[in-house]
Amino acid sequence: MRAPVDLTNCDREPIHVPGAIQCHGCLIACDMQGGVVRRHSTNAPQMLSLPDDLIGRDLAELVGLEAAGRIREALDRAADPAAPALLFRLEIASGGRFDVSVHAVAGNVIIEFEPPSAEDGPALDLARSLFARVRGETNIDKLLEHSTRLLRTALGYDRVMIYRFSPDGSGQVVSEDKREDLESFLYQWFPASDIPQQARQLYVRTIIRVIGDSSGERCGMAPSDEEMDEPTDLSFAHLRAVSPIHLEYLRNMGVAASMSISVVVDGALWGLVACHHYAPRVLPMSERVAAEMFGAFFALHLQALKQKRTLDVATAARRALDRFLRLASQHEDVGELLRTHMDEFSKLMPCDGIGLWLGGEWSAQGAVPPTSAIPNLIAHVGPQADGKVWATDSLSRDWKEAEAFSATAAGVLALPLSQLPRDYLFFFRREIVHTLDWAGRPEKTYETGTLGDRLTPRKSFAIWKETVRHQASPWTEGDREIAEAARSALVEIVLRHSELMADEREKADIRQRMLNEELNHRVKNILAVIKSLVEHSLRDGRSTQDYVDSLRGRIQALAVAHDQVVRGAGGGSLGDLLRAELSPYGGTATRASLVGPTVWLDARAFSVMALVLHELSTNAAKYGALSRSGGRVEVAWQLEDEGGCEVVWRELGGPAVKRSGRSGFGTALIERTVPYDLGGESEMRFDEKGLTARFLLPGKHVLSAGLINPGAEEGALAALEDAAVNRLDGIHVLLVEDQMLIAMDVEFMLEDAGIAHVVTAPSAADALRRLKDFTPDVAVLDVNLGSGTSAPVAIELKRRGVPFIFATGYGDRSMIPADCEDISVLAKPYERESLIAALWELRQ
Repeated sequence: MRAPVDLTNCDREPIHVPGAIQCHGCLIACDMQGGVVRRHSTNAPQMLSLPDDLIGRDLAELVGLEAAGRIREALDRAADPAAPALLFRLEIASGGRFDVSVHAVAGNVIIEFEPPSAEDGPALDLARSLFARVRGETNIDKLLEHSTRLLRTALGYDRVMIYRFSPDGSGQVVSEDKREDLESFLYQWFPASDIPQQARQLYVRTIIRVIGDSSGERCGMAPSDEEMDEPTDLSFAHLRAVSPIHLEYLRNMGVAASMSISVVVDGALWGLVACHHYAPRVLPMSERVAAEMFGAFFALHLQALKQKRTLDVATAARRALDRFLRLASQHEDVGELLRTHMDEFSKLMPCDGIGLWLGGEWSAQGAVPPTSAIPNLIAHVGPQADGKVWATDSLSRDWKEAEAFSATAAGVLALPLSQLPRDYLFFFRREIVHTLDWAGRPEKTYETGTLGDRLTPRKSFAIWKETVRHQASPWTEGDREIAEAARSALVEIVLRHSELMADEREKADIRQRMLNEELNHRVKNILAVIKSLVEHSLRDGRSTQDYVDSLRGRIQALAVAHDQVVRGAGGGSLGDLLRAELSPYGGTATRASLVGPTVWLDARAFSVMALVLHELSTNAAKYGALSRSGGRVEVAWQLEDEGGCEVVWRELGGPAVKRSGRSGFGTALIERTVPYDLGGESEMRFDEKGLTARFLLPGKHVLSAGLINPGAEEGALAALEDAAVNRLDGIHVLLVEDQMLIAMDVEFMLEDAGIAHVVTAPSAADALRRLKDFTPDVAVLDVNLGSGTSAPVAIELKRRGVPFIFATGYGDRSMIPADCEDISVLAKPYERESLIAALWELRQ
């Protein structure tokens, strides 16, 4: 029984071992040393003017010592058989000159001889001329159009086409330049069966293929294949004979000679440059080399333009997705956010409808399948997508159920939102009833002929039209690239949001326990301080009214301090505190002078200084400078090199003062509180001109200084921000922050200020890994990173001399490394103005 004839008959044809060559040249196969002849084409003795008996003879004896030496030298250069070594116009012993190609494959050295062409110089000139005319093209369509015209002009073929393969193996002519009297193949389709699989594999391995005469004779090999243990592999031989089936195919098209140049992009066969001539034509080696070089350059340039388009598409998609990311960073329910912004996603690529399957819930808009079909659609897409973007322009091709709604949704692109087949974002396209122009009927006929059972090539290439239904416009590479960019962003958002929600629940429990403990601790401290105030105020022996007034004032000062601590996220401004204490006595404009930089104190220092400054203010009003109309108080403070802050209180124009024999509670509070509670210094001098008090607050209690102050004046910061724009433009910032949403918020703040280069790390370990290949200009380090601190990063940055600031939401500097007490600290939550001002200060 005869085996059935199908497309695999062509696929099984051993075209790499045809046992013959094209007769416009000749071939000799030697051993791997390139010395002893093993086989030769039957026309070699006549073409090379050699005796008939060549087998077993030394190559040097046949072509001469000099020619054989040059061939061996060329063989040493031919490491890759796909790029054989070339010798132009090589003179052999018989006196003839030939163009010679040499390569080694499968244990044989293959030497091909062709009639001589011009010197190799013109080949390089031609190649350079071809390169120059296309290297400036920045548009793929223009590159295709200009390349066919250029090659036809340079090489003289009657027709030059660029033929692009589709995913199913069929191809379309996407560019053509031809003789005016020839019919056009432009935009016509050719079925996948026109190029068998093994031919496609050879196209990837050898860039160029020339057929000199489709009706010409084949020159066999001696000894014949039947006499050899195994046939000679001619995969990389330019002269390799052509399949009889393909020659018949060319003759049916009226083509007498052809040349094809493989276009290999990213290691895959993207398409072919096909050159047809309607009379026999052999392309000389010099022009063939130029065409081969152009083909390689064309593929590289095409690949570069495709990559540029990919980058442009990804950039445009990223901009659109960034708007969504901004919303996602402030939204607790990502699912609801996706559902309410589906129209934004529908603008990412051309589509007629969009649907979201998330958490078992379906939301859609536009032209989409009926809701009843969605569960089965999910079941069909899951195995196909396998966690990746999957698309088809004909859903019903593999899933017949889709025919019922193909008019509405014939094509689908599925974008998985998780690695499990669970959640998807779908893009749908309507059915387009359209017509394909095939170059003849795409089906081949089955015949038995002189070559046995095989598929017979088409004899007619007249346009055959096919009406196609249940099919949408195809998804382009650009569509898939956009979808992949969107998938990456959305998967990250969904995963991060899920992780964040779980992490936030855990952290919320911890924060609640810490808050309860802190509240308990603070209430006890406040009650202890009030108890002390009550007892010591009573011991001073004052009148009841004085006692009540004094106690009321001190408790009020304590309340103001704690209120500011709460509102100021763990601290307060020294300047604001002074103004608050002195305002009841005529304000600071006429009775007091305040001079010093903006200084931010932590919660402990702020509370202590609130009591101290309250005592000084009330004493000045009762007994000191503010008790007389012309009296004044001058307060000056400055930052020390070690990070501390010196405060000097001086009273002028008041009555003469002197220390009494026994210090009261207020004086003791002023003198002893700063050293005892803060570890600082206090000094009081009772001069005739008035009281002078000096305090030194340790640097560990000065959270931020200079410009780094959430309570600083808005006008000053706004002016500084304007001045900072140019100074900060182009800098690289390292941000260490363990909360993703906070990190994204900071990135947006920096981006708004023109800082686009931000590297974010969620942990000290990750930051140190990034620092192996990256040195920032400045850095912002969150002190507390949950499972640790940023101290290791701070140490590494100090070693490199990179300026940085700490950021913390806690009210003290207890977690700051001991050797980093001179580093400024930014209070959290982040404020844009103070953050930009802080970075500006670092760049001074």
